[in-house]
Amino acid sequence: MTIANWQYPENIQRSFQNIARIHPTAKVSRGDGPIVKLHISEAELGKLEVAKANYTDPSQTVRGVLHATNTDGFLVMHNGRILWEKYNNTMTSTTDHLLMSVSKTLVGTVIGALQDAGKLNVDELASTYVPALRQSGYAGAKVRDILDMRSGIKFSEEYLDPNAEVRLLEEAIGWAPARGAIGQVGMYDFLLTLKAKGPHGGVFEYRSCETDVLGWIAESAGGAPMRELLSEYVWAKIGAQQDLVMGVDQFGTGMFDGGLNATLRDLARFGHIYVNGGRALTGKQVVSTEWVDDTFAQSQELFDAFAKSPGDNMMPGGRYRNQIWFPNGQTNVAVALGIHGQMIYMDPATKLVGVKLSSWPLPQDASKLFPTLRAFEAISRHLAA
Repeated sequence: MTIANWQYPENIQRSFQNIARIHPTAKVSRGDGPIVKLHISEAELGKLEVAKANYTDPSQTVRGVLHATNTDGFLVMHNGRILWEKYNNTMTSTTDHLLMSVSKTLVGTVIGALQDAGKLNVDELASTYVPALRQSGYAGAKVRDILDMRSGIKFSEEYLDPNAEVRLLEEAIGWAPARGAIGQVGMYDFLLTLKAKGPHGGVFEYRSCETDVLGWIAESAGGAPMRELLSEYVWAKIGAQQDLVMGVDQFGTGMFDGGLNATLRDLARFGHIYVNGGRALTGKQVVSTEWVDDTFAQSQELFDAFAKSPGDNMMPGGRYRNQIWFPNGQTNVAVALGIHGQMIYMDPATKLVGVKLSSWPLPQDASKLFPTLRAFEAISRHLAA
């Protein structure tokens, strides 16, 4: 595989488990503390019926959804106990798998920890921490605008369009062949080329560049590279079994919006902090209860910003906060999502953490995403019964 073909549908299954062989990477240390043991209490969840989206949908079980959605790894954890763990397609419990945009939630968590530590204020202008942003479309944007993907930046997330900014970003960081449109200028120089198309603080629009700017802000406010910040504030606190692997550009800057790689179990350990008031299974507080409460808080402003998004997110009643999706207001479940089928499902009401790592041929596929969400909902309802 090469940087030219690693995202071809026929290569996804293999490339997502071997990113370090394709792109430059850096280690994010797990620290020197003990690994948190995840106790196993196996439960028969595969036969649970998954709710239909409409009456024409075929009946499906949780196991049927997994079979139909290119699952590489699947794990259900309840109150720190594994109820179900399954690996396919050469993946094992020690395999690092590309997280794609699940990475965004980890970066957002670092921002929360830095705010808790008094090192930044999300209500300040982004340029307070990165003065160079004054010369870009991000001039006048607050950190909060960027956290909630409500800046006015022009950035297309059309993955199948080779000229969309999301693909030009890959060219800029050397993750795709140089075609001359941008050139391999590196992450930060690319971000400075982005222009505003509207006011900051407006409607929600999903843009990967927002997380890359957040990474830059975190490094400036935290006074260290992201690999050190992510270790100190998050990864070294959760009792992870392995170092996190971070894809980087040609200058060593992290690919913050989608370049992190981790094991299935470590993602469950991470997800637990969002169903446990910010506290990890180690007992360490990763982010404050105030940050978690703010993340889960419902507001009409967020609902309206999401509903008025220029793109169809197919999540009526949903919202987005602190680099996390909330698919609907009824369950108030938090979901970290990445293209090609990466997901952490976090339900504080039932203390459920579900993780699914996949190799969908297409970046986005509603026929695979929404049945997966409903499968986790079925498990959560079963646990609440």
